Amino acid sequence: MSPAAAEPPLWEQDAGSERRGERLQKVLAATGLGSRRVCEELIADGRVTVNGDVAVLGRRVDADTDRIEVDGAPIGVRPDHVYYLLNKPTGVITTSRDPQGRPTVLDLVPATPRVFAVGRLDADTEGLLLLTNDGELANRIAHPSHGVEKEYLAEVAGGRVGPGALRALRNGIDLDDGRTAPAKVSQPEPGILRLTIHEGRNRQVRRMCEAIGHPVRRLVRTRIGPLSDRRLTPGSHRELRTEEWRSLLDAVSRASSGS
Repeated sequence: MSPAAAEPPLWEQDAGSERRGERLQKVLAATGLGSRRVCEELIADGRVTVNGDVAVLGRRVDADTDRIEVDGAPIGVRPDHVYYLLNKPTGVITTSRDPQGRPTVLDLVPATPRVFAVGRLDADTEGLLLLTNDGELANRIAHPSHGVEKEYLAEVAGGRVGPGALRALRNGIDLDDGRTAPAKVSQPEPGILRLTIHEGRNRQVRRMCEAIGHPVRRLVRTRIGPLSDRRLTPGSHRELRTEEWRSLLDAVSRASSGS
């Protein structure tokens, strides 16, 4: 008869999911957060949670099912999720299909896996748009309480915008659907405005500019949270880099916590 199998060490005799999966620091290191030593320090500092609980060294996790966060931001990109940054040209619709037969943003990215736009840009507005099949992240970015910034360059009619009109944009504009939140506004040159807002109302920037007597002639979105790319030509797209994905999650987490 073969000898009985030896009892596992006491620290491996805990029940439940912590006996399965990989050690947390190994999973963290695999996502590019740093070496295992660095990741161990993150855990020791109480900056890592698993399913809402502060993690401890030695914790084992299942990266496919456990929700792992560092400083409140989920880590890791699931292999079935894709994230495209698209520079939308004018005349393209931000919907899955158009009854009038106009081109849509889905015509500009791979057909599979199926993705959707996070937020909207109207047909006449150009610039950056995020497309993904990650519904959770899309909802967090789009939710007004998370306040992810969107930056626009607007060419407006009427020449130089006066100090009073700029101050009105910064304080908030009364529109038919309520007062807008304060915007960050500068005027790099006469008739060109750089506006940063965190709301997502329909045609908001255009309506704000019209309300101060300077209708928009051309509007380009240049930034979504930390995402920008001046080299991305109209109509082209690329996948987000891991560090961009992580910085976007960080921005969402900071905005939702009010920090």
